[in-house]
Amino acid sequence: MPVLRADEIGQVRMDYESMQAAGTLLGSGGVIVMDDSTCMVKAAWNIARFFAHESCGQCTPCREGCHWMEKIFWRIENGQGRNGDLDLVLNISGNITGNTICPFGDAAAWPAAAFIKKYREEFEAHVAQQRCVLS
Repeated sequence: MPVLRADEIGQVRMDYESMQAAGTLLGSGGVIVMDDSTCMVKAAWNIARFFAHESCGQCTPCREGCHWMEKIFWRIENGQGRNGDLDLVLNISGNITGNTICPFGDAAAWPAAAFIKKYREEFEAHVAQQRCVLS
């Protein structure tokens, strides 16, 4: 589901309606809490890697898009990010959303886009400095 920043989640109740009002969904109820020492690029790559591995491969947007996003996040995390990578992930995410048979594609696309939208500065710093800015 789309990630939320600390300032967005502070007083949100853990129910479907409250989460939706905050800009995310409750999904299966799993929650990952990360502090300010967590590299958001690495977190996005880890989640994208999961979705790329778990995609059944039936729908082309999900099958291809999940692997593309995983590779792009890996490239950024490993100091090989390029100008345009962030917009490319947003484009891929947009091409997956709503274009698959099951909701798995949306579940893969939404976090990728949300990480970039909410933490774009950190992603841009990774690309510019060709390394993790937290290390």
